[in-house]
Amino acid sequence: MLMTVVTAPRSLYARCMKIARADITGLVLAGGRGSRMGGVDKGLQPHLGVPLAQHALQRLAPQVGKSMINANRNLAAYESMGVPVWPDEVPDFAGPLAGMLAGLAHCETPYMVTVPCDTPNFPPDLARRLADGLEGIDGEVAIAATREGGAVRRQPVFSLMRTSVRASLAAYVGGGQGNVGYWAGQQRCAVVLFEDAGAFFNANTSADLEQLQTGG
Repeated sequence: MLMTVVTAPRSLYARCMKIARADITGLVLAGGRGSRMGGVDKGLQPHLGVPLAQHALQRLAPQVGKSMINANRNLAAYESMGVPVWPDEVPDFAGPLAGMLAGLAHCETPYMVTVPCDTPNFPPDLARRLADGLEGIDGEVAIAATREGGAVRRQPVFSLMRTSVRASLAAYVGGGQGNVGYWAGQQRCAVVLFEDAGAFFNANTSADLEQLQTGG
């Protein structure tokens, strides 16, 4: 494993940020089966009257230069959100890594940041802080993490990666592997700690989605 935990204070971000926002494409991952929510298309489920994926797009837009969505169903509904939509290039709902790979295939910027569609309150400075962590170790990938109960809990679907990792990711996915954290750990990877664990609360189930409506 090549992971390095970084905890740069927020006051450094604006001063040290070298990766321009325009050089980052944001990818909302909405290509899952939604199996823990009864098989529904999770990204289209309403949160405060707006589809979850739309919330993610709106929160990500100020942080990146371009945005796109990975989805495998109801493509027209996602396309109506106004950004390009790309399905997995491998069959059978192969998981978030397949979505990341699809995003990298269409990414025209040097960096791509990914967020899942089911976590509408992720940090508004996510991309900046991941970029700072990536630069701090001259890394290939940076992933978010929180501290819960004294332990560091990685949140690897919240990631920033150089587009040059596409070949590595394609080989890993092509080998039938799907563990995001394990793949990230095979790269030069920064683990960036975020203080607010609640910002990463995600709607895996219908009960979780209902909880989000009342503030998570």
